[in-house]
Amino acid sequence: MRLWQQQKLKTMKQDWPLWEIFIRSKQGLDHKHVGSLHAADAQMAIENARDVYTRRQEGVSIWVVESNHVHASNPDEAPSFYDPMNDKVYRHPTFYDLPDELKHM
Repeated sequence: MRLWQQQKLKTMKQDWPLWEIFIRSKQGLDHKHVGSLHAADAQMAIENARDVYTRRQEGVSIWVVESNHVHASNPDEAPSFYDPMNDKVYRHPTFYDLPDELKHM
């Protein structure tokens, strides 16, 4: 990569925010995270994501989210984070009799 290309890439990364890209495939109902890219705005992120991540026309919907708007729980704190769910036994399907015809529960 030439020096001017490296400088342009460095400037772009500093000026343009990072976007997380989610694609819904033709066979699926959910959007899946496929990668990230830098873009000036949401419209540019959608268009770039279309060009980069749906080249084989496999997507039917694209979501873009600015990376600084994504918040996540800490995996190291999972036991204490999810512990309150254990005392809500009514959320567990152990109290129901399921018919034999029901195969995927």
